[in-house]
Amino acid sequence: MWKEENNKLVRTFEFGDFQEAFAFMTRVAFLAEAQGHHPNWSNVYNSVTIELTTHDKGNVVTEKDKKLAAAIDKI
Repeated sequence: MWKEENNKLVRTFEFGDFQEAFAFMTRVAFLAEAQGHHPNWSNVYNSVTIELTTHDKGNVVTEKDKKLAAAIDKI
């Protein structure tokens, strides 16, 4: 589940191994590029943490963040 904290939507995804996590990140990268909205994220082995906030609106959660989060959930 996505959590709203510190003006960001945040979620951590866990995978079987690094390769699965990296493949997920690649798919998210294509979504983000298509939507013109890019996440802050980090990866440690099989874990990917994503933070979504809209920088050009003052670093708050907007519909752009919610739309990208919903698209990511469909992967």
